[in-house]
Amino acid sequence: MPTYYHNIDGSSLTVNTLLSPGDNVNNIQSIMITNTHDTADATITLYIQDSPSAGSSSSFNILHTVAIPADTSLLLDNVPLLSFNNSTSGYGLYAEVGSSDTIDILINIL
Repeated sequence: MPTYYHNIDGSSLTVNTLLSPGDNVNNIQSIMITNTHDTADATITLYIQDSPSAGSSSSFNILHTVAIPADTSLLLDNVPLLSFNNSTSGYGLYAEVGSSDTIDILINIL
């Protein structure tokens, strides 16, 4: 079952799986990304990728190295932008953060 709420600590894992291929989540309405650190910016890359364990996978960035200021949230609510094939033959959704970043990601599904 897919998880829609993520507490991410870059010191333990910099690349995080938000939705795996095959979760069959195709109705994302919005994604809220919150920098939970009280003094430092957080840098995030949000992307979709097929077959992450294969050597010849394809990735497409939704956000690329975007700095989110301390105690700030970023709302992505463009439904066509967030629509992708999340079937087993489709893509997963991933977030890459810096090793000192702490962020929360909430995925809103209709």
